[in-house]
Amino acid sequence: MAGTWVAAPSPCVGVCKFREGGQCIGCAMTRPEKKRFKRLRGKAGRRPFFESLVARLRAGGRLDYWQRMYRRKCDRKGRPCPLDKLGIEPPA
Repeated sequence: MAGTWVAAPSPCVGVCKFREGGQCIGCAMTRPEKKRFKRLRGKAGRRPFFESLVARLRAGGRLDYWQRMYRRKCDRKGRPCPLDKLGIEPPA
């Protein structure tokens, strides 16, 4: 799908509690990153952002929770999930 990255919803999953060095416990983004995501355009801006975020979530052991919640968000909004383009399989 050509519009996967353009239509990708924010990685925020609605927890929004900032701890651990300023990172949200739900999505691992900082407040400035949440604001910056809105300005990112297309694949060139959003794909590297998601790759970095996924690496951070994986290192923190929170990838499974976040991706489950993010996939639900994409489904609710009727948008393709960009995690599929990154080759990240849904948790079992």
